[in-house]
Amino acid sequence: MVFSSLLFLFLFLPGVLALYYCSPRRIRNLILFLTSLIFYAWGEPIYIIIMLVSTVTDYSFGLLLDRPKLTPLKRKWIVASSIVINLALLSYFKYADFLIQNVNALLGTNIPLTELPLPIGISFYTFQSMSYIIDVYRGTAKAQRNWIDFGTFVALFPQLVAGPIVKYNTIAEQLHKRSETIQMFAEGVRRFTIGLAKKVLLANSIGLLWHTISNSNPDLMPTLTAWLGIIAFAFQIYFDFSGYSDMAIGLGLMFGFRFNENFNKPYVAQSITDFWRRWHISLSSWFREYVYIPLGGNRRGLAIQMRNILIVWLLTGFWHGASWNFICWGLYFGVILIIEKWWGLKLLLCLPRWVRHLYAIILILIGWVLFAFDQPSLIVRYLRAMGGFNHQSFWNNETVYFFYTNAVLFLVLIIASLPRKQSSRTNELSLIHLVWYGILFFLSLAYLVDATFNPFLYFRF
Repeated sequence: MVFSSLLFLFLFLPGVLALYYCSPRRIRNLILFLTSLIFYAWGEPIYIIIMLVSTVTDYSFGLLLDRPKLTPLKRKWIVASSIVINLALLSYFKYADFLIQNVNALLGTNIPLTELPLPIGISFYTFQSMSYIIDVYRGTAKAQRNWIDFGTFVALFPQLVAGPIVKYNTIAEQLHKRSETIQMFAEGVRRFTIGLAKKVLLANSIGLLWHTISNSNPDLMPTLTAWLGIIAFAFQIYFDFSGYSDMAIGLGLMFGFRFNENFNKPYVAQSITDFWRRWHISLSSWFREYVYIPLGGNRRGLAIQMRNILIVWLLTGFWHGASWNFICWGLYFGVILIIEKWWGLKLLLCLPRWVRHLYAIILILIGWVLFAFDQPSLIVRYLRAMGGFNHQSFWNNETVYFFYTNAVLFLVLIIASLPRKQSSRTNELSLIHLVWYGILFFLSLAYLVDATFNPFLYFRF
């Protein structure tokens, strides 16, 4: 079940909201926990066991860590055991076949693949659950003694399958003490509507262009067509993922939760460092807090800092998927970030603003090529087409057709990617806003009723 579906919009969500607000406050977490399990089990009922195993494991280890008079060594063993179990589950379901394939290719063996489907959202809820046990170990959060409250934290359906990754210490207080107000609910509806429109009207629409171009032969592709294609993918993945994050944040507000932002207009970045402060913020902050800083961060000299950056970005790429293109994608950005930290940012500051922006956009688009194709040969061939090294023309009639049939959509996408000033006359414009969001919701529904193309890119992570 996805947020951008008629089933969710007209059956599941209204039912959960009615049940939640008609229930006494003391059982509202139970309502959220049970309905979140139904939400997850709708598509993959058997894999709910994996999520419950992870939940029970970290809940139990959290209680063990909370026992008095534990020696530091025992505390380390407890947190290490929890992390190993979580990563073992994640690795088996997400990375086992990747490892087997590479062993077979390297050694000439014929080990059979597991061919297990990837449990939806396992990368997200595993990281959330791990954040809890690490926070308790560090003493930045208290062990949760109510199993339902902890289960709600792990399984909460607004952010269960695609984030944002919610660290335990950011919502620990909200789990047992939160206020649901009309203002929060209205803001949640507004934010959800914006996210739905971004996903359905923008991401899906431009995704059709990328689907067409990416299924063409890059050896016969004009240069401008290749650039149009990867720009279309850049917009699709941004509005797809940020739209889903907006919907998750909006749903959280409807139930009294405030989640952290996950995107901040990443395509206005003027460096790759700036881009990664704006893109998938919850993932970047997770790796910084739980991997980069424990490794030593930037406190132990330049060489150690470079090593730490490469480790973090190797893991960031591998987190996205069990494929070499994701590993290369992570290392690609890791190397660029090292260069920028070493001397690149100082050089960029000497350049005009538009040059810095162009530099960032070009490198981001090249990175999306590595991300979009899982076959090395396709990556190389597509990059050759972008560079004009495939001996094709700069454009052809098909390029012109792609451009003029999507020109208005590209203009809307560019405008929607730019920062906007917040109006100080919100009350005076409230009726206009209401009409505008009503139109967005109606258009989104009209699209969904007749939609045959409604992918969600981050389900595979």
